[in-house]
Amino acid sequence: MNTNRLRRTLLASLVVAAVAVPVSGAATRAGIPAPAAVVFDAGDTPQARYAANRVAVAEAARTAEAHGDRRRAGRLRALAAADRRLLAFDGHGTGRIVEVFGDLERARRIAVLVPGSDVNLDTYGGRFRRGAAALSAELGPDAAVVAWLGYDTPETVGPEVLTPGRADEAAPELRAFMGLLRSFNPDARMSALCHSYGSVVCGRAARGLDVTDLVLYGSPGTGADTAAGLGTAARVWVGRGADDWIARVPHVDVEVFGTKLGLGPDPSEPSFGARPFAAGDGGHGDYLEAGTVPLRSIARIVKGDVA
Repeated sequence: MNTNRLRRTLLASLVVAAVAVPVSGAATRAGIPAPAAVVFDAGDTPQARYAANRVAVAEAARTAEAHGDRRRAGRLRALAAADRRLLAFDGHGTGRIVEVFGDLERARRIAVLVPGSDVNLDTYGGRFRRGAAALSAELGPDAAVVAWLGYDTPETVGPEVLTPGRADEAAPELRAFMGLLRSFNPDARMSALCHSYGSVVCGRAARGLDVTDLVLYGSPGTGADTAAGLGTAARVWVGRGADDWIARVPHVDVEVFGTKLGLGPDPSEPSFGARPFAAGDGGHGDYLEAGTVPLRSIARIVKGDVA
């Protein structure tokens, strides 16, 4: 069997396995009731949004408790703590959370983290948020880090992670959000840090995205054939840990069961044209762990310390 046929076979097998996995648990969690999300005016300050969302999250916690979901209620109460800064929150479905680490209006640099699969209201407090906090500590007080859970992330074991559909839906939301940040802080140097399927979101949003640097890590593809094909003036960076399983994902475009699957070429290949950064020996979820090589590399990019 030649290499192309083998890749197609592997991808097709992955799709069949993904379709066969029950998703009833996810559907049940998505059915938990929640109060309406707060609607803000364009002129509302970050502080006004933090205060209003703190009230909204506390109400969502009470709603979850009344529904009998004490675990979610506990997570929501933690989100409602006085030291948390939520620019956006919506408890419906898989959830939306946008949290700020640092002083958004005074920061000289702003880094927006775009998550990959399986990040939702119930998992937000894990590696994704921990990575945002670690990056904030690495960057120091003159930077702000924003954890942007602003879209319905796909499940790792599911057919949607193999197509750009969720990314196409998320791209305009990410562009609009970056515009909102720019209205809060017109002079900050802004970067988009895109993990795993989040790099597909960033790839779809790249044209017109107001950032200096677009950083891809643990990327399965961007939907574009080359960095130039992303249509952005930003510097495009790519890193992949030596033990990241994403390296074994087939980079092909095929049609299976009438659906076009695949996310394009491997961005870590030199032919893609992205600037490589040192990503160490870690795995798929290790890029923003405190004290690691990739965390330091990404922080240097955000600071503008590398050419």
